[in-house]
Amino acid sequence: LSFSREAQLFVEKFEGALGKGKGKKFYAYKVMMTKKWMKFQRDFENFKTACIPWEMKIKEIESHFGSSVASYFIFLRWMYGINMILFGLTFGLVMVPEALMGKPYGSLPRKTVPRAEEATAMNFATLWDFSGFAQYSVLFYGYYNNQRTIGWLKFRMPLSYFLVGVGTIGYSFMIVIRTMARNANEDGGGDDTSFNFSWKMFTSWDYLIGNPETADNKFASITTSFKEAIVEEQESRKEENIHLTRFLRVLANFLALCTLAGSGYLIFFVVRRSQKFALEGLENYGWWERNEVNMVMSLLGMFCPTLFDVISSLENYHPRIALRWQLGRIFALFLGNLYTFIIALMDEINLKASSLFAFIIFNRHLGKDEDFQQLEEEKIVKYNMTIWEASLYNGTIPENSTAPPIQVDPADVPRGPCWETMVGQEFVRLTVSDTMTTYITILIGDFLRAVFVRFFNYCWCWDLEYGFPSYSEFDISGNVLGLIFNQGMIWMGSFYAPCLPAINVFRLHTSMYLQCWAVMCCNVPQERVFKASRSNNFYMAMLLFILFLSTLPAVYTIVSIPPSFDCGPFSGKTRMFEVISETLEHDFPSWFGKVFGYASNPGLILPFILLMVLSIYYLNATSKSYKEANLELKKKLQSVRNRKLLI
Repeated sequence: LSFSREAQLFVEKFEGALGKGKGKKFYAYKVMMTKKWMKFQRDFENFKTACIPWEMKIKEIESHFGSSVASYFIFLRWMYGINMILFGLTFGLVMVPEALMGKPYGSLPRKTVPRAEEATAMNFATLWDFSGFAQYSVLFYGYYNNQRTIGWLKFRMPLSYFLVGVGTIGYSFMIVIRTMARNANEDGGGDDTSFNFSWKMFTSWDYLIGNPETADNKFASITTSFKEAIVEEQESRKEENIHLTRFLRVLANFLALCTLAGSGYLIFFVVRRSQKFALEGLENYGWWERNEVNMVMSLLGMFCPTLFDVISSLENYHPRIALRWQLGRIFALFLGNLYTFIIALMDEINLKASSLFAFIIFNRHLGKDEDFQQLEEEKIVKYNMTIWEASLYNGTIPENSTAPPIQVDPADVPRGPCWETMVGQEFVRLTVSDTMTTYITILIGDFLRAVFVRFFNYCWCWDLEYGFPSYSEFDISGNVLGLIFNQGMIWMGSFYAPCLPAINVFRLHTSMYLQCWAVMCCNVPQERVFKASRSNNFYMAMLLFILFLSTLPAVYTIVSIPPSFDCGPFSGKTRMFEVISETLEHDFPSWFGKVFGYASNPGLILPFILLMVLSIYYLNATSKSYKEANLELKKKLQSVRNRKLLI
C-alpha cells in the first residue's frame, strides 16, 4: 500500500509533463515561472556585477594581461573605497561645519590673508603652491578657530577635529587588518593542481555566453590561464646550477644596495642644498631650486624601479617571488625617500624658528627642554605683538581703560608661526607633484613610446616591436609601491590638511581610468605571464607597515608637542589631547570623568595590552594548527582519490 501511494503521488506530480491529466496547466505554469525565476536570478547577478565599480574593466584587463596585473587594479579600487570613507569623515565633520557655521573669511587674523600677501594671493603660481587664499581656507589646519562651539547647533569643532583625526587612523587600522584576515580565510590552504590542464581544457568554456565581446574576453582569459599554468609547470620542473645562481643573486643584492645607497646620498645632498637656499632666501632662486627636493624624489621613484627590474633579471627567481623581491627593494627606496623628506621638512621648519616633532626629538637626545624652547619662541612672538598693540595706544596699554577698543583690520594684525599649516602645505605639494609625475610618465613613457613604435616600425632599420624600444610592459611593483606610499602621505598629512583625502580620491579616480586606458592601448602582456596569489596580503602587509610608520609622527604631535598658539582649533592649549579632558569637564557628569581617568590609567592599560598580545598569539597558533590539519586532510583525500582512479 505504501508503494502504491508513493507511485500515485509521483504520477499526479509529473503527469502534467506528459500533457495529460488535471496537472497539465499547473505544470506548464510552474515550468514557466521556474524559467522566469532563473532568468531573473541571472539578470540580478549581472546587475550586481555591473554595480561594482570598474568590474568589467578589471575583468577585461585580467583576461588579456593575467591575474597579476588585475591584482593591482583590484588593490587600487579597494584603496579608492577607503579614501572615500576618509573623505566623507573629514568633509562632513570638519570642513563643511567650519564653512557653514564657523566665522567667515576676514573675521579673524587666522582667517585673513596678511596685507603684505594680498597683491599676489590670487595669482595662479601662488594658488598652485597652495599659498594665498588657499592657505587661509578650510583646506588647512590654521584656518580653524579654537572656539569651543560654533553655530546654532553648538557644534564642537575642536573635539570633532580631534576625533576625526584619531578616527581615520583607527578606521584605517581596522579595515586593513580585517581585509588581511578575510584574505587569509579565503586562501584555503594551498592549490590543487592535479590534472590542471585537463580541467582547463574540458571545463573552462561557459556555454551560456551569448555576447560576442564577452566571448572574446573569455577566450583571452582561457588563453592567459593556460600561459600561467605552463609557467607554473616549467618552474616546478626547472633544474639550475645552484652555485651560479647563488653568485648571481648575491651580485644582484649588492647592486641593489649600491643603488639604495646612491639614492640616499643624492637625497641627502639635495636636502643640504635646500637648507642653503632657505638660509639665503628662496625668493632669490627659481622654480627648480624651490621644488628640488620634491622633483628629485619623484624622479628617483620613476627611474630606480626600472633599474631594480634590470637587476632582478640576474636572480632567476619564480616570477611571483621576483615580484616580491622587487616590491621589497622599491619599498626600501620609497621608505628612505619618505623619511628623508620628513627630515628635510624638520630642518626647514627649524630654520623658520618653529617647532616640529622631529626637531624636538633631536633636542631631547641632546638634553634640551623642548617645551621651554617652544615657550621662549612664543614669548618672543607675543612680545612683538604686545609692542604692536602698544603702538596703537601711543606707546602704552592702560590696564583698566574703559575706552572702546581700536578697530583694526585683521589683515594688518601680526600673527605667530603656524607650523601645522606649513606641514600640511608640504604634504599637499608632494601629493600633487607625485600625481603630475605619474600622469606625465604614463603619457610619455607609455603612450608616446607606443605611438613611436607603431608608426615608425615600417620605416626603421630594425623591428621596433620585438627589438628596442618595443612596447612597454605594465610595471606592477612600481605602481603598487607608488600607491602605498602615496596613501602613507595621506595618512601622515591629513591631520594638518583636511583636504588631502579629497585630493587623493580625485587622484585615484582619474588614475583608474587613465591607467586602464594605458594598459589596454599602450602596454603588452609580460613575456612570462604568471598566476598571482589568491590574496593580496603581501600588498596589505606593506600597507599596514606604512600605516604604522605614518601614524607615529601624527600621534607624537598630538601627545607631546604644544600646538601653535595663534592658529588652529587647539590654539591656547598645552597639548592637543586636552580637548578630551575639557569636554569631559564641561559636558559629562563628574563621576564619568573619574571613571575615564581610572580607565586611562597605565596600570590598567598595560595589562590589557599584554592580554591582547597573548590572545593574538594564541589565536595565531590555533589558526596555524587548523591550517596544517586541513592540508593533511586534503592530502589524504587526494591519496584516496588516486587509489580509486588506479582501481
